[in-house]
Formats: sequence, structure tokens, C-alpha cells
Amino acid sequence: MPEIARSISVALLLVSLATTASAEGDPTRRADRLEPLVLDAVSGFSVTRYEVETGVYYRWRIASDGLEEYKLLAPELFKESWIDQVVIEEKEVKPFGLHAVEFDDEGEIDIWFIPQRPGEYSYYVEGLETQGFSGVFVVK
Repeated sequence: MPEIARSISVALLLVSLATTASAEGDPTRRADRLEPLVLDAVSGFSVTRYEVETGVYYRWRIASDGLEEYKLLAPELFKESWIDQVVIEEKEVKPFGLHAVEFDDEGEIDIWFIPQRPGEYSYYVEGLETQGFSGVFVVK
């Protein structure tokens, strides 16, 4: 039953976003750019805390130094956000949902999203959390 309630809530939220978008303009016309997150083999994450607001459109650039393979997870943040697109090497992906992004080499990935629910959501590199690869999104 909780899954049905969640599905109804998501549907109502999407209708609300569509109504707001048509009434006030497209919220995805201009994203607030978050400070880029750099994954560095020596020092870990360049940013360990982001403070964002629900209903605001953000672009989160993640860059890897390429010295390690990194699997960056933010499952709860992604679950509680509307993911507009993921851009990799100027190619756009329009996902239905997102669990993680992975770097095998040096490069950048941009995630464009709107947080939907307040809370604190961890992001981390699987297996490297104690080596400086963990952080938190505080969504107000």
C-alpha cells in the first residue's frame, strides 16, 4: 500500500510542476549551478556538503581525476528528486530515475535535477567512504 501512495504522490507532484511551469514559465529554463564536485584520488571529495532547496532546478557537475574508478552513489537524493537529464561528453540522457554514476576514466558528468523532499541525503563513492569520499546534501 505505501508504494501506491508514493505513486499517487509522485503523479500529483508532476501535475503540480506542470501547472506551475505553464503558469510561471518553465522551471528548467535556467539551472542554479552547484559548486563542482571533484573526485580526487589523493584528497577525496572537493565538496562534502551542499545546501539546496526543494523545487529549485540545479546543475551538479561531477569531475573525476581518472586515477581510480569511482562509482558515485546518491540513491536517496536521486529517489527524492526529479532528474531532468544527465550530460556526459555533450550527450544528454533523459532517465526515468538514477541510482549512481560511474567514472572509469577522467571526465565530467552533469546531473540536472530538482529536489522534491526536504531531508539529508548522503552521496559517496562505494568502498571509499572512509577515505574522504562521502558527503551530504541538505535539502530545505
